[in-house]
Amino acid sequence: MLKRHVDRRRFLMGLGGLSAAALMVPGQARASRSAPVRKLSLHNLHTGEQVSASFWEEGHYIDDGLASFNKVMRDFRTNEVHAIDPKLFDQLFLLQHRLGKQGEIQIISGYRSPATNAMLRKTSSGVAKKSYHMKGQAIDLRLPGVELANLRQAARKLAVGGVGYYPGSNFVHLDTGPVRSW
Repeated sequence: MLKRHVDRRRFLMGLGGLSAAALMVPGQARASRSAPVRKLSLHNLHTGEQVSASFWEEGHYIDDGLASFNKVMRDFRTNEVHAIDPKLFDQLFLLQHRLGKQGEIQIISGYRSPATNAMLRKTSSGVAKKSYHMKGQAIDLRLPGVELANLRQAARKLAVGGVGYYPGSNFVHLDTGPVRSW
């Protein structure tokens, strides 16, 4: 009997912790996480390609939407398509809702093949040797109508991955790795 009481107490304490954590997530972010449909509009600035698609409906990722995003986020230098982590699209969706800004997301860089990443490391500073771009877990982006500093601040407040700030190159980096910023 005592064991059951302790287990029940732990269970109830755990529920309290979850409830408190849910209250710390901003209302708009909570609502967007539970949205029945998640849709994004992506524009690759290097290829000129644009795609608008739903990637989540009624609790499930949509393969066709994800495939269209994978294509537009391909390595345009090698034309190599790679599966992009769906959590990255969730981040983008949450970010737009936090900002109250829907519409086009401009892609500076999505997936990078190892060859492209190596070439960029030789010609640019700030390119990681084991970049999340090579894993399909990162995007460098801009949102038209949103100041870069505001985009960075909103992304950091989400606390769901890496956020890099590159004002000299006019983009913000997002990835699905550990929470960190630079």
